[in-house]
This record gives sequence, C-alpha cells and structure tokens, in this order.
Amino acid sequence: MRIVSRSLLCALSCVAVVSSAHAEEATVTYKSLTVDVALEAARAALQQCRADGYQVSVAVLDRFGETQVLLRDRYTGLPANTTAINKAWTAIGFRNDTSQLVSSIKNGTLDPRLADLPRVTMLGGGLKIETADTLLGAIGVSGAPGGDKDEKCARAGIDAIRDKLDF
Repeated sequence: MRIVSRSLLCALSCVAVVSSAHAEEATVTYKSLTVDVALEAARAALQQCRADGYQVSVAVLDRFGETQVLLRDRYTGLPANTTAINKAWTAIGFRNDTSQLVSSIKNGTLDPRLADLPRVTMLGGGLKIETADTLLGAIGVSGAPGGDKDEKCARAGIDAIRDKLDF
C-alpha cells in the first residue's frame, strides 16, 4: 500500500508541476510606464524645447505603440502631432532610436525601403524608453528645426524620469 501511495503522490506532484508550467505559458508579465511618469517625461521634453526656443509636439507611447501622452505647444505645425507619434512608434517597432535608424540607412546597413512602410518615420527625435533590457515605450518629439534638436528634447524627457526607471 505504501508503494501505491508514493506512486500516487509522485504522479499528482508531476501533474501539479506540469499544470503550473502550462499556466505560466498562457500568461505574460510585463512592465509599462504609468501615465504619470509618461506625462512627466513629455513635460520635461516640452520644457527643454521651449527653453531652446522651439514649439513642438511630444508623444509618449507604451510598449505596444499606443499613445499614453500627447502634448502640443500652441504654435506647433500641423504635421507635428502625427510625426511625433510616428517617431516614437518607429523607435518601438525597430527597438532603436530613430537617429540610429537614419544612420543605418545612410551607411547601407538598413534597407532604405523600410522608410516607405506605413507609420515608419526615419527622422531623428524618437527615442526608446527602456531599462535593464526591458522596453517600456518610446518618446517622440517633432517641430524643432531638425531631428537632432528634437532628439535633444526627447532625451531631456527620458533624463527627467531616469531615476524612476531603475528597478
């Protein structure tokens, strides 16, 4: 009887382990920016561009490419909202900053036809937001006279929340 009990106990233990393994495979856990942190990053980016004399739009997207925050200064040009969103979307989609993608196209390591895909915006000013190799989202800035200036503002946004990202 002891052998049957041990065998039954062993079999039940195996079923429990296999069941929990299947449950883990059916779900995922991920980290994401809170809307308050996303707003803080967007405000810091906007303030940097204002200090530099530029009217811009700033978008912060979550890791799935959905807009969490969109700020538009009063005299920002018409395409700035869409461009800021698409810069951030491109950074998420390629998991790379858009200025790096532009460089990769120029030096031939990235096919320039990728820039023709819908929503892909190969202009500087889109930065991924990540920590410990975990993609949290991205920030995009548009409206300054040049992607390098947009990127400076986006970087200020990330720098403003950096201490909240270290986990």
